[in-house]
Amino acid sequence: MSDGLKIIYDGDCPFCARYVAMVRLQAAVGPVELIDARSGHPLARELTERGYDLNDGMALVAGEDIYFGEDCIHRLALLSTSSGVFNKLNAAIFRSERLSRGLYPILRTGRNLTLRALGRRPLEL
Repeated sequence: MSDGLKIIYDGDCPFCARYVAMVRLQAAVGPVELIDARSGHPLARELTERGYDLNDGMALVAGEDIYFGEDCIHRLALLSTSSGVFNKLNAAIFRSERLSRGLYPILRTGRNLTLRALGRRPLEL
């Protein structure tokens, strides 16, 4: 894996797409590559081959480090700026590793129910 931050997320999920658009990482850490897992990007396939189920969470790749699911949103909260209402709320909740672990399964369930209600299929990698 190459250097730089990459976020791999489900582009068909309205929550995931909105989240990555609203987190102000670029202001804090510089360029961030946003990768829709449905695009067939080689990194999405590589993560799947490594055992990450992108239906269960988004991933943050930072150099050789991979943060997945609750670890991903926790790390994103630590890295992002605290400017704006969304980022302040995101930081207040997800900078806590404990809250990230507790709330993430609820967020994932909401995502899955929403995708099902919208008639969108799970990721197939």
